[in-house]
This record gives sequence, structure tokens and C-alpha cells, in this order.
Amino acid sequence: MIASHARHSQPYAASLFPRAHSTSLLCLTFSGVVVMNRSHSMPSAVIIPEFPYPDVREAVEWLCRTFRFKERLRIGSHRAQLSFGAGSLVVTRSSDVSNASFSVMVRVDDIDSHYQRVKESDAQIVSPPADYPYGERQYTVEDPGGHRWIFSQTIADIDPETWGGILFKE
Repeated sequence: MIASHARHSQPYAASLFPRAHSTSLLCLTFSGVVVMNRSHSMPSAVIIPEFPYPDVREAVEWLCRTFRFKERLRIGSHRAQLSFGAGSLVVTRSSDVSNASFSVMVRVDDIDSHYQRVKESDAQIVSPPADYPYGERQYTVEDPGGHRWIFSQTIADIDPETWGGILFKE
């Protein structure tokens, strides 16, 4: 249905999605269309895998050179966002705390109600919802297989330079 309306003007789209505005992303999910706030600190993808490496810079250079990823955002020496077409992934520094070989970040439009539902299911909460200086509210859960799931909601579009990030232009 959404694709059939692609020729319509922005006012028509706005009437279909009243919560959407110029700083929003319309994301098609299994449960329907979700409106999320845009953020310079976050890729537009809804599901974002995170891969830990002992040396983030070395991993980023290798992934970009070998697979032709593009570095989107550098966050100190411990984290970087890479893009490939419409997809994204995050390279993180390995941790001795987690046994997970990777984690997955999932962007949601209402983090607090999502957290309550997950908490009521007796999931293992690693960290409760918290606001971060890069404009995200996030919490982390570990699944029965030891994989970490980070759920994130954009609460503000913060310029990465204000918190030490380097945003690369496409």
C-alpha cells in the first residue's frame, strides 16, 4: 500500500502519517509503519548489528578497504558506524564483560513501553533505559543465547561534534 502512494505529494503523506514531520523517518516494519525521529548520531536503519573487535580503527580500515563499507561516524577510538547502501553496522571495542560475539541494536519509536513489555517477560535486563548525550535513550537485554540486544529511541538530533564524534559526509 505504501508504495502505491509514492507519487503523492508530501501533504498527502503527512495526512497518512500525522506524527511524521520533516525530521522524521518512516520505517516499514513487520508490524506496520513506525515513525522515528532523525538523528545525525544514528544511522537510519532500524536494525543495526554491532561487531566487537580488539582494535576498532584497524577493523574499520579493513572493512572499508575489503568490503567497501564507508565510515559514517567515528566515536572516539572505541566505536564507529559504517554504511553500505541503505544498511549500517557498528564496530565496537571488544569487552571482557560479555560473552556475545556480537550484539544487535534495534531502533524503536517508544522505548519506555517497549522496555516495560520486555521487563514483564522476565528478560535479563543488562541496563535499564538511560538518556545519552548523543540524543538516544537506550536499554540493553541479554537473550538466552547470551546475545546482547540494545533498544534505542532517538530523543534529540544532536550534532556529533558536540560530544566528540566525527560525522563523515557522503
